[in-house]
Amino acid sequence: MNRTIFIFLFGIKSSLETMGEWLKTLGPMGLFAISLVDSAGVPLPGGPDAVMILLTAQRPWLMPLFAIAATVGSTIGCALMYLIARRAGVIALRRVSAERRERIENLLGRYDMFAIMIPAILPPPFPFKPFVLSAGVFKLKISRFVTAIFIGRAARFLIEGWLAVEFGEAAGDRIKQHGLKVLLAVGAILLLVVALKIYRTRRLDSLAADEAQSRGE
Repeated sequence: MNRTIFIFLFGIKSSLETMGEWLKTLGPMGLFAISLVDSAGVPLPGGPDAVMILLTAQRPWLMPLFAIAATVGSTIGCALMYLIARRAGVIALRRVSAERRERIENLLGRYDMFAIMIPAILPPPFPFKPFVLSAGVFKLKISRFVTAIFIGRAARFLIEGWLAVEFGEAAGDRIKQHGLKVLLAVGAILLLVVALKIYRTRRLDSLAADEAQSRGE
């Protein structure tokens, strides 16, 4: 029985590796597919980050196109997982500990889309899947969820692409050494910019409302 299971799992792994290698040959479209499948919960060997670096190192002039393909694919994949979790409810979080579930729920309640945007920037092995599932279960607005994923993933893949242009395939090692610090710094800057924009928008709306109210009086 155990031998049968082992052979079955080995066959799946081998098939995924074959599919991943084939998708790499398709350039941006392959990267799009790898990002979509990986973000939807079916991890492929290497993953979109490694493929992003590999393809960019080979063809650096296409870096923006690779980043867009990876971002769109990842956003769609995460949206699919979000919709499944939203429909499934709390059962989707059965493998997430109660402590982590509560912590993520509090983050979503306090920071809304920022609680998704910043983790979306962080590279593996950061456990991002519980955030996606929690966003669906706790019903974060899908428009805000998709926006957060798109911005976070775009920042992540653009940084990886830039590092690949600068350091080639060795960019993966750079990310392992310093990537977390770089991505966290970018995430903090991104958070500040978006927060200031939201504050400015709300401030202008408030002033407009006060002006309209004073005219009514």
